[in-house]
Order: sequence, then structure tokens, then C-alpha cells
Amino acid sequence: MTTVAPAPVAPAPAGRARRDRGGSTLWRYLLIRFLLIFPTVFILVTMVFVLMRITGDPITIALGGKLPPDQLAERIHQAGYDRPILVQYFEYLGHIFTGNFGTSITDGQPISQILVTHGGATLELTLYALLVAFVIGIPLGQVAAYFRDRWPDAVLRIFAILAYATPVFFAGLLLKLVFAVWLDVLPVAGRASTRTEILFSTMPNRTGIYLIDAIRTGDPQIIGDVLSHAVLPGVALGLLTAGIFLRLVRTNVIGTLSRDYVDAARSRGVSEIRLVRKHAWKPALIPIITVIGLQIAVLLGGAVLTETTFEWKGLGFELAYYLSKRDFVAVQGIVALLAVIVALTNFIVDIIAALIDPRVRY
Repeated sequence: MTTVAPAPVAPAPAGRARRDRGGSTLWRYLLIRFLLIFPTVFILVTMVFVLMRITGDPITIALGGKLPPDQLAERIHQAGYDRPILVQYFEYLGHIFTGNFGTSITDGQPISQILVTHGGATLELTLYALLVAFVIGIPLGQVAAYFRDRWPDAVLRIFAILAYATPVFFAGLLLKLVFAVWLDVLPVAGRASTRTEILFSTMPNRTGIYLIDAIRTGDPQIIGDVLSHAVLPGVALGLLTAGIFLRLVRTNVIGTLSRDYVDAARSRGVSEIRLVRKHAWKPALIPIITVIGLQIAVLLGGAVLTETTFEWKGLGFELAYYLSKRDFVAVQGIVALLAVIVALTNFIVDIIAALIDPRVRY
């Protein structure tokens, strides 16, 4: 009886094996990052709950001294704040995970409705600030790296430190003083003029993002009005991140310029400007993308002061209002909501970073 030897199986091509391994690594990395959202949000909302309860129940804080004791006790009982703290905590978690962030004590408005009404304004301001940070921080970081250890580099490094260290509200007040009061070339506050606000209030299916709504009207005057109101708040908040981007780009471009492949390109006669703009720029972009997720939290924190300074009626403006009213239910709901937004934003940034740089996945 003769036996037939099995035919040898050809090994998979090395390139295909690497692609398969890289794809599985990417999905595993993204799955881990996605699953980390849940403990992150859990820790953040727990911290918010504990900090808000340290001072007592929200009803007494908001309405203590404004209502008779019997009415105050009735309101506390109706809201359930006389129950054990653990019962309140688990009920709070259940509401959070079903999308119920509570109802404000001051005006009885659901926190989710506050998000729908004012979330677009904060999103729009954050995007303006990121645009300013990119436009200012990235080119100036390249210039600082090109003129390393010379006077332009020293000036730009001082500018980066000042941009990051200057309080947002102080930068906003200075910008208002110069461009709105002295030069009178930009509006002093608000998201749009009264005429535009009235037009938007009657617009069907409006987005809440004024620039998109202005483009939908097709009127260049309205678009210009919205953009002119956005300049000062966007610059005031964007400078905070622009200083970070400037230093990041400078440091990483300088590090890339010392690599072997850059030395090889330099030996072939490639100009220094081309080395900075073409060869050293892309590797320096990765840390910036990674840092964007962290900067979203900084921008949302800075939006509270920026929106208050410029009367930009977004979530930050509402948060400051409810803080002044000592409405800690509304404060707790808005802060928890912002924590969820930050966690989701960091996940999106992780996806982008992993797609651009395979080293991030390992």
C-alpha cells in the first residue's frame, strides 16, 4: 500500500502576514480603548457626585433661606435627598447611563435640553479655538525650529509661554479693550447681532451652530456678522492651545531634523526650509494629534471663562449661571455631560492617531 505524502502548503507572503497582524492589532487596540471609556466615565461621574454632595443636599444649598422650613423639607423629600446617600448614588448612576442628567432646581429645565439648546455654541467656539491654535501654533513652531537658538526662536518661545500662562478671561478682556473699544473694529460680545439672532430664532430646523445656519441663509452679511462675533472669543481661547502646539511642533521638528534620513536628504543638497516643511513636518504631527484629546478638556474648561467674558451663550455660560444660583443639580449634570464628551473625544483622537501612526497600536 502506497501512501501519498501531503503536498506542502506554501507559506503566506510576508507582506500579507504583516498586514493581517497589523489589522488585528489595530482592532484589538481600538476595542481596548473603547472599553476604557466606561471606567473613565464611571470614575468621572462618581467624582462629580461626591464633590457635589460634600456640601449637603442641593435643595438646601439652592433654596435654603428662601423657603419656609416645612416647604423646604417637602421639596427635599420629593427630590429624594432625604434617602441614604448610596441609594441616591445608584439612582444617579442609573439616570446617567440612560441619558438622564437631571433637572435644574432654578428653572426646572432638563439638563439634556440645556445640551440641545446651548451645546452647539460651545462646540462652535471649541472648533474656532482649535482652528486658531492650528493656524498660529503649527507655522510658528516650524519657524522656531528653523531658527533654533536664534533670536526668532527665543521670541516665539516667550510668546508660547505667555499664550499658555495668560488666563483666558484676562486675554479676552485685553482683546475686547483693543479691538472692540479702542479700534472699534469687532463686536464686544455675543454670538451675532440682534437682527441675526431674531432671524435664527425663526429659522426652521436650525442647528444651533451659527456659522452653519448663516451659510444656510446664503446672505454674505449674516455670514460676516457671525464670523466677526467669533473672532475675539476664538482667539482668546485658541491662544491657550496655540502655545502648546508651538512648543510641541518646535521640539519634535528639531528632533526629526537630527534623524539619519534627514541628514541624507541634506547631503543631497535639499534646502533647510524644504527639510522642515516636507521631511520633518509629518513625524512632528503625531504628538499634536495625540495631545488634541487632552486639549479638548482644557478648551471646555476655558470655555466657561471665555463664554462668560464674551456673553457667548453656550454650556460654559450656563454652567457659570447655575453656579451663581448655587443650583448644584444643574452643575452636576452639565459637568457629568462634559466628562462624557471628553471621554468620547479622546477615543476619537486615539482612533485617528492609530490610523496615522502604527506604532501607537503596540
